[in-house]
Amino acid sequence: MVQNEPLGVTAIEPDEFTDFVANRATALLRTAYLLCGGDRGAAEDLLQDVLERTYRKRGRVRGGLEPYVRAGLANAAANRWRTRSRRVPEAPLERAADPGTWTDEAARLADRDRVATALGGLPPRMRAVLVLRFFDDLSEADTAAALGCGVGTVKSQTSRGLERLRTLLDTPVRS
Repeated sequence: MVQNEPLGVTAIEPDEFTDFVANRATALLRTAYLLCGGDRGAAEDLLQDVLERTYRKRGRVRGGLEPYVRAGLANAAANRWRTRSRRVPEAPLERAADPGTWTDEAARLADRDRVATALGGLPPRMRAVLVLRFFDDLSEADTAAALGCGVGTVKSQTSRGLERLRTLLDTPVRS
């Protein structure tokens, strides 16, 4: 720890950051995946960008790394959504799974895809609130702190978001 740091700021060593990424990358990628509305490529890019920015600022991180990165993911996902219409869309290269596993997991994957698609249909801030509250299991206060808003905003966005998700998920899938 450096002697002249501002109150509440602890310098994070490169090895500590490497350990954090090694231990938490999978969970953070799942969060990014949901924040990106089920687009794995966008989630990987989002997580990489946020981890890179966090690494550069690791000497000024207040609190723990995980809350800082989660807040960064939520904010960066909202920013990407705003600028997405200006970019040329990328087409992911799909890999075929073993046909023997298709029947075992087909229903689970269909449900997961419906939820991810429904989340993608929500506004970015509402989606961020729901992902942080229910997927990452953050409290209302922690979610508000991560997003830089009030607890009342988290409560109202949660209520409205759940109602919209129910509506989107109750709609039959078109074939």
